[in-house]
Amino acid sequence: MFFINSESNGNSNAALLEKKPSELKNKSPKYKVLLHNDPVNSMEYVTTTLREVVPQLSEQDAIAIMLEAHNTGVGLVIVCDLEPAEFYSESLKSKGLTSTIERED
Repeated sequence: MFFINSESNGNSNAALLEKKPSELKNKSPKYKVLLHNDPVNSMEYVTTTLREVVPQLSEQDAIAIMLEAHNTGVGLVIVCDLEPAEFYSESLKSKGLTSTIERED
């Protein structure tokens, strides 16, 4: 919703369009890339693959994600926009890992 704020300064009339603060926060939804527990591949392979697919992960991050998936059944890899989330998930799947995406609440 826009508000029109009219200002009169002598000879000039100006109209400003202002957005409500609530609309400024309305961004595209984020998606979680999830790694599911994998009893087939080694822990080292999973960690290495995570770092190959998501280069911004440090080795410690990749190990933590792998252990979270191993211990709880699912690990959160990254939260991002839909297109990169789909790319990361499909890339993990292509390397033999089980991955899904879901919308962040």
